[in-house]
Amino acid sequence: MIPIGFIEFGLKDLLETLVIALVLYYLYRWMRGTFAIQASLGLLFIILLNAGVSLLGFSTLNFMLRSVLDVGVLAVFIIFQPEIRKLLYSLGQNTSFSRFIGRTGSDSMISEVIEAVRNMAQTKTGALIVFARTSSLQDLVDVGVKLDARVNAQLIQTIFQKDTPLHDGAVIIKDDRIVAASCYLPISQNPNISAVFGTRHRAAVGISETNNVFVVVVSEETGRISIAKNGALSSGLSIQKLRSEMEKALGEEKESEVTGFSAEKADLKMK
Repeated sequence: MIPIGFIEFGLKDLLETLVIALVLYYLYRWMRGTFAIQASLGLLFIILLNAGVSLLGFSTLNFMLRSVLDVGVLAVFIIFQPEIRKLLYSLGQNTSFSRFIGRTGSDSMISEVIEAVRNMAQTKTGALIVFARTSSLQDLVDVGVKLDARVNAQLIQTIFQKDTPLHDGAVIIKDDRIVAASCYLPISQNPNISAVFGTRHRAAVGISETNNVFVVVVSEETGRISIAKNGALSSGLSIQKLRSEMEKALGEEKESEVTGFSAEKADLKMK
């Protein structure tokens, strides 16, 4: 024990302090850039105001603020519902055995997608392709148009042609098969996504925030190629960079392919 004034501070207290600091740090990282930060500051202000009112002896104000704080727990679940859902999804993915399962994307499947993306980028054909790694995405498949087709570049390009009924929405690929098309994805509510990105890119980020997926996006306006994973969007990829990222995320793990993420991060700052 180390005496600090009238306080005895030991190794157990030090460890407990470090754990609390670590939890607060990761909570801040989790909430940073979301509505939760502003809401947390509002709740903290009410708590401090209530403490000040209690010290000053304002009984009526104290009663009113305590009434607000009495339902604070319920308010937290209501206000932070999207953030809590995202956290639970993240915990569920991190505690699963998916990281011990081999990746299943074949070289031929990756090559077919690369060819389709190259052609669609040249013709500025908008596309949204979701690769379900360990997430089943069954809820999205059920409301889309179910398919069971081999991944083929011509088929992907045909699906995303503007004059086809299935072009609006996402294609979902699982286990080297196109399982569904015209699937509508959840839109990310992240306020830090730049205004230059439209609904297609926000949908890519939205599905990657809560699922273990890898998403490829082709911009209809510019033909720019982007990818989304783990809630992060990277834009302006070349075909070579896209192939590298797909092989790392979907292909067999090879030592020569384990390189750093070299694509330039998209500017996600508020305009």
